[in-house]
Amino acid sequence: MPPPVKTGGAVRTQAGGGGFYRLTAKLLLSLVLAAAGGFFVYYTGNRLLKSFEPQPEPKKVVEAPLKDAEWLAMVESLDKVSRSYRGRVGIYIKDLETGKTWLYNADKLFPSASLIKVPIMAAVFEKIKLGDLTLDTQIKLTRHERVGGSGSLKWVRDGTSLSVMEIIYKMITESDNTATRMLIDYVSMPYLDGAFKNLGLVHTNITPEGMSLSSGRVLRENYTTPREMASLLERIYAGQLVSKESSEFMLDVLKHTKSRSRLRKGLPLGWEIGHKTGLLRKSCHDVGIVFSPRGDYVIAVLTSEAPNYTEAKNFISKVAKLTYKYYRIDADFAALPGVPGAG
Repeated sequence: MPPPVKTGGAVRTQAGGGGFYRLTAKLLLSLVLAAAGGFFVYYTGNRLLKSFEPQPEPKKVVEAPLKDAEWLAMVESLDKVSRSYRGRVGIYIKDLETGKTWLYNADKLFPSASLIKVPIMAAVFEKIKLGDLTLDTQIKLTRHERVGGSGSLKWVRDGTSLSVMEIIYKMITESDNTATRMLIDYVSMPYLDGAFKNLGLVHTNITPEGMSLSSGRVLRENYTTPREMASLLERIYAGQLVSKESSEFMLDVLKHTKSRSRLRKGLPLGWEIGHKTGLLRKSCHDVGIVFSPRGDYVIAVLTSEAPNYTEAKNFISKVAKLTYKYYRIDADFAALPGVPGAG
């Protein structure tokens, strides 16, 4: 089950009785979690517990941020593998501690595939901010909304009600296409089109045809760019997409994406990553925020016209491995002979 989302705030307890109230809260939470599972119960239950036990987040300590020479060596190796890739590729990498950025076709258009689900999630939170719905709002699954491909909701019985929170979680962590259709139908395609513009997205669009799962070309494709996808993630990281609370929720959901290929495969298991993948019509992507010992960074790797999906996935993993080589604590870059700044 996913860990709690930060909510802040503490409940005052009477002098001398704080231990009793905390123990009671823990007991109630345990009973609730034992009686029912799922993200909604876990999320709301932990909000209750955290209100009784405030735990301020420890100050982040960055172990030896990348030096200029290390950054240059890393991007040189990234440029080399990108030029040798047999297909179109666009990359955007930004060190969120130092602001150093490396671009490779970062403003080129790529079919967005399931990356479109990140701005859809943000647009739904805009709707919540306006007061038109809440995370608790129930939406019924209909036969019309049942879609094949990724996700488990396609097996759920018609007429089943799910909360907006549950649907968002499915859409991102499982890349559930049925969940995506449910949200699109509820908020409407015209609303999403306008919301994307309000989010500052110039190139990222959404069309009914673009949401098709057809493997062939469609009349009007959904497009995005590495820069725009990375900018969304950076704003989530900074707590600036829609609101601080919304950003924290979105980041928590992204951290529970179930895909273990592409970026995740290229990083060590001990490193945390919040990311979203995409795979459709010869396009293969992964965008994420990586939390490393030497600083956090956003990375967007988009490919299209891939020879095959396996090669595309392996390429994205290779890009992630090159960043890991330099962001690990025990990086031996400084010991390499002939490297500017070594020693």
